[in-house]
Amino acid sequence: MFREMRRTKCALKSELTEKILREGSYGVLALSGDDGYNYAVPLNYALENNKIYFHSAISGHKIDAIQNNQKVSFCVVGKSDVIAEEFTTYFTSAIAFGKIRIAETDEEKTHALELLADKYCPNADKNLREKEISRINAVKILILEIEHLSGKAAREIVRSIDG
Repeated sequence: MFREMRRTKCALKSELTEKILREGSYGVLALSGDDGYNYAVPLNYALENNKIYFHSAISGHKIDAIQNNQKVSFCVVGKSDVIAEEFTTYFTSAIAFGKIRIAETDEEKTHALELLADKYCPNADKNLREKEISRINAVKILILEIEHLSGKAAREIVRSIDG
């Protein structure tokens, strides 16, 4: 169902791929947009139990795209160091494929906002945090259930990992 990576020597093991996804600060969500154009948007996210959580505005291009086609991919770059003298980039990346849905229950929404707050604002004032999370009706929560995950890195990085 999902393509094999063409450059298999650059493929990362699942543990490292999951680490890149877990530790990334943002990624790019790719969706089927209007009139056959792809639509890609950078987003903050939180990962838990093979699910990626996002917050979103109540309406807009992203929400319309999800309602038209739930199949998406989400890419996170873990490392990106340009090595000019070698005409290359030492990089690591992870791509998650799956179906995305809009959270329906307040419990799901609150849980997602807690995860996002834990990741991005771990030292926030407790009262401010609770106030922001209580605004669950001001946002939509999107949940991507991962069906396939692949990781890739520059050959030099893969060689250093494999020893």
